Formats: sequence, structure tokens, C-alpha cells
Amino acid sequence: MTVHWVQRQIILARRPRGVHLITDEVLRQLPEIYDYKIGLAHFFLQHTSASLAINERVDADVRIDIERRLNQLAPENAGYLHVSEGPDDMPAHIKSILIGCEVTVPIVNSRLAFGAWQGLYLCEHRDEGGHRRLIATLWGQLL
Repeated sequence: MTVHWVQRQIILARRPRGVHLITDEVLRQLPEIYDYKIGLAHFFLQHTSASLAINERVDADVRIDIERRLNQLAPENAGYLHVSEGPDDMPAHIKSILIGCEVTVPIVNSRLAFGAWQGLYLCEHRDEGGHRRLIATLWGQLL
């Protein structure tokens, strides 16, 4: 079996603060995934004020509840020392550490092997985070 590697930078659209489903946007920019019979897809977000997660993709209330709870865990104006980039910056760093900046998903028969309810999320922790960069690395056996 020959293992095949692909690595690509994906530029995500600007989004406001919140938890955003990005599975389809990522797949549009990563057509090579459809060439893999079996493998792994690793996604790494190159930012410290946003994060990546796998979670519920069907009920939008889940995203709202996650955002609300994160804001309770790391509120703005809580006496942070790091305030030079605005009141939403330090809470964004805390939320990013809590959730993380990378996920790995199996590839099975040219598809990301999410569970029935799962999707890939960008958790944008800044009011205006701008375009976010994601490094996608695929490795595995081609069809």
C-alpha cells in the first residue's frame, strides 16, 4: 500500500463571533479528499483567538448555547492584563485554549467519517476575527 499525502491552506470566510459550521466550505476547498479510499484528515487552525471543534450539526440551538456558555466562562472586562487588542481579545485566547486549534477525522470511502450528527466548526471568539487560515493535511490510501 502506498500512502499519499496532500497538504493545503484553506482560507475561511469572515464570520462574526459565534460557533459556525464550516464542513461544506472546507470540503469545497479540499476536493482531493474524494480521491482517498481510507485515511486521515488533520485540520489545524493557525490562530490564537479562534478554535476548531467537532459537534452537533443539526440543531442550531446547540451553537447558541455553546457560545453563551463560553462567554460565561471567559467574560469580557474581567480584569485581564492583556487588553491592548480590545476587550474581546483575552477572552478569545482563553476560549481557544479550552477548545483547541486542531482536529483529526478519519476518511472512509472518500468521505469524512463524522457521526450522523457531527460537523466541523470554527468557533470565532473575536467580534471581527477576519479571514481564518486552516491547514488541512490528508494522508492515506487512494482509490
